[in-house]
Amino acid sequence: MIPTSFPSPEDMARLTARMLWEIEAVNFMQDAPFTLASGALSPVYIDCRKLISYPRIRSTLMDFLTVTVMRNAGFEAFDNIAGGETAGIPFGALVAERMGLPMTYVRKKPKGYGRNARIEGVMTEGQRVLLVEDLTTDGGSKLSFVDAIRDTGATCAHTAVIFYYGIFPETIRTLGDHGVELHHLCTWWDVLAAAPERHADVLDEVESFLRDPQDWRARQGSSGT
Repeated sequence: MIPTSFPSPEDMARLTARMLWEIEAVNFMQDAPFTLASGALSPVYIDCRKLISYPRIRSTLMDFLTVTVMRNAGFEAFDNIAGGETAGIPFGALVAERMGLPMTYVRKKPKGYGRNARIEGVMTEGQRVLLVEDLTTDGGSKLSFVDAIRDTGATCAHTAVIFYYGIFPETIRTLGDHGVELHHLCTWWDVLAAAPERHADVLDEVESFLRDPQDWRARQGSSGT
């Protein structure tokens, strides 16, 4: 059962950011930039997969994510919760448990044998499906999952993530053009605001990237990295 009293969205963002720092899910570039799911380079990377190994933090954040979706989309807005392969699967299961709803998951591509399915579990025509993932950068990877859900005859107008980069202006437009609304707990700006003092030496580089990712990548390219 979901408690009826929760912190404000601002407080949930602040607490989520603190938890990501606490479990060292925030990673900084050492010798070379990280490659994001979109293929773009970044000096920082959030590893939300680590959350599954911390039960107290995991439980708190899943409560936060569930109540965020229910506040924003409605308390009876969904019939099925789908996790995206692979990082979204545990979070999808945890949200489904809290909402008392069936859980399914969506493969990145058909498995190539058996039913050759992309949807695992039971998803039926007309069901309203919430897609759950760990994070989103530019939103592009969500579209394939949404299309696979819609191919079953179900609808998918919402996706929920723990972490949203919040620095790519095209993200909301990309999802919106596909008929999908994004719900999230925190962004890079929340993480930056919660950064411990011991990381002060790298925050200038991180902020340079966050304020202008294209310029940062151009400079990385010109330096041969």
